[in-house]
This record gives sequence, C-alpha cells and structure tokens, in this order.
Amino acid sequence: MSVWLPTAPCRPETCLADPAPAVSRPRRALRLAACLAAVLAGVLLSLPLRLLPYGTRERLIRLWARVLLHTLGVTVHLGTPGGTLGGGTLVVANHVSWLDIPLIAAGRPGRSLAKTEVRRWPVLGPLIAWGGTVFLDRDRLRALPDTVAAVAEVLRAGQPVIVFPEGSTWCGRESGRFRPALFQAAVEAGAFVQPVTIRYRLADGRPTSVPAFIGDDGLLTSLARVVAVRGLVADVTFLPPIPPPAPPATPAGARRELARTAQAAVEGIR
Repeated sequence: MSVWLPTAPCRPETCLADPAPAVSRPRRALRLAACLAAVLAGVLLSLPLRLLPYGTRERLIRLWARVLLHTLGVTVHLGTPGGTLGGGTLVVANHVSWLDIPLIAAGRPGRSLAKTEVRRWPVLGPLIAWGGTVFLDRDRLRALPDTVAAVAEVLRAGQPVIVFPEGSTWCGRESGRFRPALFQAAVEAGAFVQPVTIRYRLADGRPTSVPAFIGDDGLLTSLARVVAVRGLVADVTFLPPIPPPAPPATPAGARRELARTAQAAVEGIR
C-alpha cells in the first residue's frame, strides 16, 4: 500500500527468491477459501458494525483481523512494550506487505491511509474503503496538504490513523527513510506518534521476504505466495509513544524531529 512515493528499489528477483517450506496445494486452496469467507464476512458486517459502541467495534475488528490472518496461515506475535494508546494517535510503521494493515489492526485498529489504487482491489478494496480509509492520489502531489489536513482532523476527533511513512513497500531486507510530510498531521493535531515494527520470519526463526509486496506484484500473485508458505510468522511490536514536540519548534522542524525519532525507534528493534 504505497502512499505517494515511487516504488521501493528492492528487486523482486532477489527479494522474493527466499526458499521457504510450502504447504500442499489442497491446503492452499483451503486457505484461499477461508480467506475469501473472512473477507466477505467483513464486508457484510462493516455497515452494521458502525452502529456499535466504539469499544465493542474495536474489539470485533481486532478479532476479525486475527481470524483473517489465521486463515492465511500467518501466526501473529504481538508485543506491546509501549502499550497501545487510545484516542487520536498517529500510528506509524515500516511497510513490507498488504498484510501490514490487518497485522496492526490485530493490536490497534484505526483508520488507514492508502493509495487510491487500493479502491480497485477485488473484494478487499470496498472493505478497506468502508473501513474509513483516507485515500491519497500519489500522482497528484498537490493533494498532499489536503490529505494531511484530513488526517489531522481524524486525529482531533480522537481516532487513530495508521500510516506508512516510508511511502512504499520494502522487502524487509532493506528499508526506506521515514518521510516527514504526514507527521505534520500529528503536529497540527497535537497528537502522539506510536511507532510500530513489523517483521516477517519462518517458524524456525529465519527472516523471510515472501510476504513482500514490491515491484509489479499483483495482489492475487502475492496472496498466492503467502498462502503457500508453511510456518509464516509476523512479529508486531508497538513501541513507546512519542509526544508532539513542544513549542517553540517550527512546524517543519517538528515534523522532521518526529520522523527521525520514530524511524530510530523502529530501526532499533528491526
């Protein structure tokens, strides 16, 4: 789910060549069918879910995200040494895969920022849109200030927003710089920033880039690769929140400081 920057320089022929144990073809088909059922259930329940109290809705979203990941054969290890803040928090994470959003939702649901192309994804696109996603056209940089303002408004309303400030997906072996633009939303809203680290590995502990969503990868191609893996594990760590810089920091200096501090926290764990 790239935001507005060009595709990351990871090379698919290198990053996606990791050997990984595979499940049988019938098991892959079963996982795909279960995943489709979970997604369709999410689509059908998304509208009535909005009528529930916020706390109940959040618990159900966490449960749904964990069920979805389970259908794909992904084991989630959730770490919260920094706790998970309630209210309007800018949740920022390194970006590897389309799996990143349900992984974060399994620990801290929130509204997401995604590229406009995601709307056209089969089945998942409408679900993501109905979930209150803020969309950004990365081909129209002039729209960025409006997107920042929209994110700040959501934060002021007391709702968390999930963003990936690297701007594009990376394979996990390499990573990108946290771009400061979206941190401006936290500055304007006076919101905390919570860094999150996402790492993928196999059951034996070896890092894997199989879930990486890079290059010209299509969603269905990536999905087929994920359901084929045996013992895929995702480690998700919610790190201590970062308070907004105190005055008299300038807006530009404040967002750059937040970006540097958040990236340092994420890289320290990775």
